[in-house]
Amino acid sequence: MNIDGYTKLIPHVGYPTASFKAPMIYNPWFEAKDVNAVVVPMGVTAEAAASALPPIFALSNFHGALVTMPLKVLVVPMLDEVTATVKVAGSCNAVKRDERGKLVGDMFNGEGFVRGIKRKGCKVDGASVLVSGNGGVGCAIAASLALAGVSRLALFDVNAPASEALARRLREHYPNIDVATGSNDPAGFDIVVNATPLGMNPNDPLPFDVDRIAPSSFVGEVVMKTEITPLLAAARAKGCRTQI
Repeated sequence: MNIDGYTKLIPHVGYPTASFKAPMIYNPWFEAKDVNAVVVPMGVTAEAAASALPPIFALSNFHGALVTMPLKVLVVPMLDEVTATVKVAGSCNAVKRDERGKLVGDMFNGEGFVRGIKRKGCKVDGASVLVSGNGGVGCAIAASLALAGVSRLALFDVNAPASEALARRLREHYPNIDVATGSNDPAGFDIVVNATPLGMNPNDPLPFDVDRIAPSSFVGEVVMKTEITPLLAAARAKGCRTQI
């Protein structure tokens, strides 16, 4: 790969950088497609964000940035514009400088989940969905499901204020969606999503009462420590479709 004065710089910012995979994915693709751009890992801690990010974004050859932990929330106030997905999720993982010179933020974590279940034949438009776990990943998934056109979203988190805050943001930006909080009962939903850490450890309880999930439901999971988690195995045993 040749880097010259015309190369578009795409920093991958966050900390620690040892876990970053984006440079290994994008840079070979750029080279194969003869795109003069490069993704560069840059270690920026939460403490350094306020002083480090604005100068990076101000570089004349800055094209955009990939944003990972612990900066996804901290970067939002630094941007000129953000999408509704960012406003609902409360975080951002991609920034671009547009033709006006404005910094525009978006969030694609939930979009990846939605695209994945669509590829498995799951109909999202008009669906009723339960999202259990309303932290960072759960918020991102809920935001992308709303954008994809679900008709009903039920939210649950052991931290009830997190669910209520997410519900308020969803109602503000998607007033036509029926949003409810407070129940983890999966009965009656077309799509059931576990966005909690339950399933990371062998002795974790299931995040839902699987007996209450209809065989016609689609079951999604964010815990990917193993390919088939206990939740997905239990859902499959009932005849449910799953993302894996």
